[in-house]
Amino acid sequence: MTAHHAVEITLTRPATAGELRHARRIMPLAANSDRTRLMAVTNAKGPGDALRLLRRSLDTCLPIDVLTTHYPNRHGQVLLNVELSNAVTKILRAEAAAARQRPRDLLGRRVIAALARDAQERARRLENRLESLLVQYTAEDVLSGVAELVRLRRHPPAAP
Repeated sequence: MTAHHAVEITLTRPATAGELRHARRIMPLAANSDRTRLMAVTNAKGPGDALRLLRRSLDTCLPIDVLTTHYPNRHGQVLLNVELSNAVTKILRAEAAAARQRPRDLLGRRVIAALARDAQERARRLENRLESLLVQYTAEDVLSGVAELVRLRRHPPAAP
């Protein structure tokens, strides 16, 4: 049975008007304002099939970098489809063989590790900024200032 799958397409550069027009003849696409990310909905048996179908259909007319399922699968995972160069593929296969893993599993673990490192780095930068604020302000001042910013973002003041 086929189902609809939403896929986000990240481009290596903004798509030209001509590239978008050509791609939209193949399938309906929605583009963001700077034309570097697109959304598509396609019919396929599974999310992996949807990514492969989109790659085959659009790779020749758009500068595709990464395809990503928009919604997590039943295991809570978002699937990626990345086209690697022959040199990178060769290195990945050799390293996977040495680790007795499938290349896709090794790459997946590395992506997860990189995301975890990025999250830790962001948390560290935030902590450093908060520490510098706490030199000049009390914890209560910082907390009330953040609370006010959050409130204003959720409920912007009404125009007069």
